[in-house]
Amino acid sequence: MRLADLVGRAAEAARAHVRDHPGPLGPDDLPWAVVRAWDADVRGHVERDPRLEDGRDRVLIAAVDFAEAAHHEEPDRAEPARGRLLAAIDELERLTLRLGRVNHRAAQLGYGEVGQPVA
Repeated sequence: MRLADLVGRAAEAARAHVRDHPGPLGPDDLPWAVVRAWDADVRGHVERDPRLEDGRDRVLIAAVDFAEAAHHEEPDRAEPARGRLLAAIDELERLTLRLGRVNHRAAQLGYGEVGQPVA
């Protein structure tokens, strides 16, 4: 498995939470569920980069906005907020593929060579 595959899986897991919401997750849980796969499978395998951290923060902020709008059943706010969240997830995926570099931990797991681009 390549690190780029993990990035794609994490992004798809995040999108699935967005598609399924509102659902079993409450508004306090959705933002963390959206970044859970990213944090578990990607964040610890790429070299720290403030641009990637900013992208993750944008996902969290968009997830909070969407969760609040969906929780209050405001369709006029919820669908645009859902779109902004999906766009933030897409952007984080693109940023990681473009700017991400394999770190030592990922190299030890066979995801590439240290410093190698993710994509």
